[in-house]
Amino acid sequence: MSLFKQGRYSGYLRPISYLIDLSIVNGLAVLYFFKNIDPIVFIFLVSLAWIILSIFSKFYEVYRFTREVTIFALIFRQMALFILVMFAFSGYNYNFNIYPKTILKYVLLSFIGIAIFKFALYYLLQKYRTSFGGNYRKTVIFGANKKTFALQDFFNKNPEYGYIHKKTFNFREKREMSLAECFEYILKENVDEIYCSISELTNNQINDIADFADNNLKILKFLPDNKEIYSRKLKYEYYDYIPILSLRNIPLEDSINTVIKRSFDIIFSSMIIIFILSWLTPIIAILIKLESKGPVFFKQSRNGFNYKEFDCYKFRSMMPNKDAHLYQATRGDQRVTKIGRFIRKTSIDELPQFFNVLFGDMSVVGPRPHMVSHTSVYAKRIDKFMVRHFVKPGITGLAQISGFRGEIESDKDIIGRVKYDIFYIENWSLLLDLKIIIRTFINAVKGEDKAY
Repeated sequence: MSLFKQGRYSGYLRPISYLIDLSIVNGLAVLYFFKNIDPIVFIFLVSLAWIILSIFSKFYEVYRFTREVTIFALIFRQMALFILVMFAFSGYNYNFNIYPKTILKYVLLSFIGIAIFKFALYYLLQKYRTSFGGNYRKTVIFGANKKTFALQDFFNKNPEYGYIHKKTFNFREKREMSLAECFEYILKENVDEIYCSISELTNNQINDIADFADNNLKILKFLPDNKEIYSRKLKYEYYDYIPILSLRNIPLEDSINTVIKRSFDIIFSSMIIIFILSWLTPIIAILIKLESKGPVFFKQSRNGFNYKEFDCYKFRSMMPNKDAHLYQATRGDQRVTKIGRFIRKTSIDELPQFFNVLFGDMSVVGPRPHMVSHTSVYAKRIDKFMVRHFVKPGITGLAQISGFRGEIESDKDIIGRVKYDIFYIENWSLLLDLKIIIRTFINAVKGEDKAY
């Protein structure tokens, strides 16, 4: 299986935009307009208000296919809401003597700066795509009709949006490829996104395409040219004036959620490393060394976000052996040492993975990563197994607290694990993460039957 590309959603652009916009808003206020206010209180309150307003107004919902008029509308809406917040702030803190005329000047100047930056970034990305061929996605379309040809023209006539259209498949013509040949073409050409005309495909074909997209980490979208599709809960987007529907809504594709989860990961992993691993590691290291020769830490290649391989760290719980990278530990496994049984039973052996979290390869909560040799096997045997790689892998996960941790004894175990992982991916929230962490801690204290 080929290595999948990273950076499908240009995830760093929105956090950078947030930082620059907040710098403009707070910098102008503190350094020029409101010099007599408490800068710490003001920056905290205004930054919090700005983030809440931007989520409500969808100020940062700007994509490669977003039109300039939509960006103007977003800027105007955010400015109107921010003016109301500033008037409320000045009214509550009347002792600061902030006058309406000053607020209007401040907001107007702030938004001129923000608008310049927003459009500069928008056009720079378009120039980067057209001149250097970067930040692009390869596309194919299933079905040939008036709407799909309009989408094809959109891709071909607007290179600044960063799409390279490879092929439109016409299933009405007998000379066209079969669905299996289309899938082979998509893999061969490294296509990123698949667009389907609902009216041109049968239900079985749609199901086959959805399964293929899930199992090969391809983005799947639909043209809603069939009335039945409108009754489903799907995500709407517009490419110019063409409506496009997304089959799966993944909360962690939203940059705000990504920042929240990453911030939590950094804070939580740092606390574990400083307050637990700092003193526990020397103790575990001595115990491991006293019982057997070999390294304290065990490093193993696993597949993470977008199928990328990374080195996953654990405390060594087995005698050094050549099969450690091929076979999971089984009940009564002779390779496991005495101290190894204890740290595996209590999940202490997993604690070094908090360094993986800090480095950005993993998250505290997410689908558990598998050995590279196992991933390739399960990807071929288990339907939708690859969907797990749409997010970062975790130290613990919903599947693990639901009875699907440890050794995979049959396909039933991995199917159950995939089911819970997909539910987690589609229903992520910080509250769900906290619930999983608490349940993991309780299970570690109680001990689990499959922790061996």
